[in-house]
Amino acid sequence: MVEKVRHQLFLPKPLSDRLEALAAKPGASKSAILADAVTAWLNRRGVSELEERFGLRLDRMTTAIGRIERNEHVLLETLALFVRYELAIHAPLADSDQAGRAMGAKRFEAFVTQVGRQVAAGRRTIGASEPGQ
Repeated sequence: MVEKVRHQLFLPKPLSDRLEALAAKPGASKSAILADAVTAWLNRRGVSELEERFGLRLDRMTTAIGRIERNEHVLLETLALFVRYELAIHAPLADSDQAGRAMGAKRFEAFVTQVGRQVAAGRRTIGASEPGQ
């Protein structure tokens, strides 16, 4: 059995009349109605406090995730167009063109090294001047 504590409270007459009408129904009591009402009010207030505490932070995180998704889409689209352009414009090297293949390997290695330096240093080539970055 749940321990109960007696409370004395004052209600406005119209509210008291409504409580009396509800409690007059079979199986209902003023205590049960008031306990349910107070529980519901406290639960709503707790949700409101959580919303106040975390709502702004969650909104900022949602905005940041949206920005990340947008940037990712732009990067993927840029890469896809670049690859399509490179494949469509540049003719493939002949099997005997060792000098061309060596130059391509050298350029690729330089590219990968530059990307590694930029990432390790935390620098960005594109969008470095965007606000909030």
